[in-house]
Parts: sequence; structure tokens; C-alpha cells
Amino acid sequence: MNAREFIEKKNAEFEKKKTLEFKDIGRKGTSGFYREAWTFMTQSNNKEKVFVIERMRKEYTTGELAHHPWKQGDIEYRIGYYILGKIGKAKGNWWWGQACPLIPAVDLPLLLNKAREEGTIL
Repeated sequence: MNAREFIEKKNAEFEKKKTLEFKDIGRKGTSGFYREAWTFMTQSNNKEKVFVIERMRKEYTTGELAHHPWKQGDIEYRIGYYILGKIGKAKGNWWWGQACPLIPAVDLPLLLNKAREEGTIL
């Protein structure tokens, strides 16, 4: 599956599942976020890497959070990437990047502008 096909698949998947739950850093609670909008863009010099910016609205918490304050309705942005795997069970499959994204200098303003144009970044 190429990057364009992958992005089409992820757009359809994101439409179906908009509420995400994340473990708190202290591991005693969780935070629920509603994914309001997202933007995908293929890296200019690597067609096997796709960046994503997601606009998330805080919805709820469970348990005990390590950091406060936590305010329902606040907006946060998640920047990540997917990469086409090369080894083991990942080979030939698109995987969520496990590290913070490294973005070529030329791509960062393009990604941010695209996200603004699509309404992901308010």
C-alpha cells in the first residue's frame, strides 16, 4: 500500500473512531480525548513516511492524574508519524512512529500550513 492509499485508509478509520483514551504518565489514571480534526502529509524526501497532526479536545479523566490542572474542553495537538516497516513483522506494513517525529525543515511549514488550511489548527 502506498502513502496515498494509506492516508485514504486512515482518514476512513479516523472518521469511525474519534474518542481516544491514553494512560496517564503516573499510570494511575487515563485521559479521554475527542479527535476533532486531523491532517496527513507525506514527507517530501521519503514517500514511506506520513506525518499527522491531530486536534484533540479533552473530554474526561478516570483515576488519579500525575499533573494538574486538567480542564475539560481544552484543546491539545498531537504530532506524529507513520512509517513503512522494513524488518520483522513490521516489514511492508505501516506503523505508528514510536519516537518524536523528525521533520525536514522544508516540510514543517508545509505541514503546518496544510493543517491550517484544512482547519485542523485553529
